[in-house]
Amino acid sequence: IGYGLPIGGVLATRNSVIPYAVGVDIACRVKLSVLDLPPEMLENESGMEQLTKAIETETKFGVGAKFKDRREHSVVDEDWDVSPITKKLKGKAHSQLGTSGSGNHFVEFGPITIKEKNLGINPGKYLALMSHSGSRGVGAAVADHYSKLAMKMHHELPDRLKHLAWLDLDTEEGEEYWDAMELMGKYAAANHACIHKHVTNYLGSNVLLDVENHHNFAWKETHHGEDLIVHRKGATPAGKNVLGIIPGSMASPAYVVKGKGQPESLNSAAHGAGRVMSRKRAHRELNWEDANKILANKGVTLLSAGLDEVPTVYKNIDKVMEEQQDLVDIQARFDPKLVKM
Repeated sequence: IGYGLPIGGVLATRNSVIPYAVGVDIACRVKLSVLDLPPEMLENESGMEQLTKAIETETKFGVGAKFKDRREHSVVDEDWDVSPITKKLKGKAHSQLGTSGSGNHFVEFGPITIKEKNLGINPGKYLALMSHSGSRGVGAAVADHYSKLAMKMHHELPDRLKHLAWLDLDTEEGEEYWDAMELMGKYAAANHACIHKHVTNYLGSNVLLDVENHHNFAWKETHHGEDLIVHRKGATPAGKNVLGIIPGSMASPAYVVKGKGQPESLNSAAHGAGRVMSRKRAHRELNWEDANKILANKGVTLLSAGLDEVPTVYKNIDKVMEEQQDLVDIQARFDPKLVKM
């Protein structure tokens, strides 16, 4: 259920932002690159070895993961003095640029089947690289600082509502958080840009199609004739003709979708399949023997992951997609085959 706003929740407010309705991993996003390499690489030993080396060499996972030789990106030249938190943690953020953290963050290869012509690429089967991660330790620190600040400013809220404490955007605190959140959006995008650039460069490949979208964020939008702040926590923008990606699990499809602009959902759709089991329960009840059978049956090679991310902790992605046919149209299907988390 998350804190404050449930995961998958969409909430609009007037001239105010709720840090816990944005989420802890600010601007977490999914990025997919369709490559000019044959998908048959996933079916032979030499191809799989080459793809594995690309992931293992050019990405890093885990709490505190960082690069000794820092990645370079223009996000480092942004104004990091917008908040005392971002100012203090700029160096840490730079060292973690291009890394993925832990939990449900992943980098994976798989075949993508493109059904529609309107993606700017011919329909057919291609090799694709997909990643999911956010704003790392600095994003979590921003979330922690400003959510505590909001709760302190609204101590009148009862315990059950304290995580919905807000910051008015016409206050110094609200403006500070908003600017820090926007910076974390750029930083999360830079993380993915670095991952995809370095992995594709390692392979000597070119990108034929690039799709990405983010969640755990707040946007200034107009709905029903009113200017609002739309929070999407574990939900993704699905405005008219807006492209997005909705992943399932390490052993189930992800879908490239086009939004329908449904006003009742505030132009939003699900970010992913969603969990059916907590992390603690997964570690308590599940085992790798059963998980490995599922992965083998699906032809998935898993390089690393936690037991709390195995396929059975997630809902059936196809049922989830069926439930939101009024929100998005499916454009392509990606099937993970080589996964690192």
